[in-house]
Amino acid sequence: MTTAYETVLAKDGAERARRSAVLLTVIVVVIGAMWLTGLLDPARFADAWPAVRQLSSEMFPPDFSRLSKWLWPILDTLAMSIAGTAIAVALSLPVALVAASNTTPHRILYRVARFLLNLLRSIPELIMGIILVAMVGFGALPGVLALGLHSVGMVGKFFAESIEHVDAKPVEAARAAGATAPQVVWHAVLPQVMPQLADITIYRWEYNFRASTVLGAVGAGGIGFELIAALRVLEYAQVSAILICILVCVTAVDGLGAALRRSLQ
Repeated sequence: MTTAYETVLAKDGAERARRSAVLLTVIVVVIGAMWLTGLLDPARFADAWPAVRQLSSEMFPPDFSRLSKWLWPILDTLAMSIAGTAIAVALSLPVALVAASNTTPHRILYRVARFLLNLLRSIPELIMGIILVAMVGFGALPGVLALGLHSVGMVGKFFAESIEHVDAKPVEAARAAGATAPQVVWHAVLPQVMPQLADITIYRWEYNFRASTVLGAVGAGGIGFELIAALRVLEYAQVSAILICILVCVTAVDGLGAALRRSLQ
């Protein structure tokens, strides 16, 4: 007759075998992906080494002779990230309230909101930038719109998940006291999630600053546009200088974001 101890051992062994099988599957998939993409091909890296040396020699020392002309594009990039994040937060919060299962007014609206977030999240901001440049022309405006719309998909999803994990007791108490749906959201839901929403917003702003430099490649303005212009004329010394400027700005934005998070704790 099987004892309780033997039953526990059998279950533990089965669980270990399952975890080992999952880990082995993940390892096989990762190695297969690395092989398919050429990461396990040393000859490929050996062939590329002369080009790497040549390009590195042309990139250094960096050429900062046009630094004064890059200041305004850098400011454009910062403005794009701030405006895009503001659009995202303004649109994400009402959509998230509909996309959260505990605050949605109706299941159909819940599914529509979830579909909208999935749709916006599935289109990369670079593709949105290309489409919007064709619609509204070159400059910072298509970049702001691309960042804002794509961010709605990500920020709205995180907002909705934060709202779904609030403590139900204050919500139930507010409803028992006769509060309307907007009053429940304002007094019982938002106070619980405001710290998380602030963190998500700051993280997204940091990401949007980095993403806005890429959008310049499709004509959406900012320092990314200057980077692509330097690449097109093979001015690699200026390319390295612009990359250093971007690195300094990203470091400053990340530091400012960390300081803002600490101040909100």
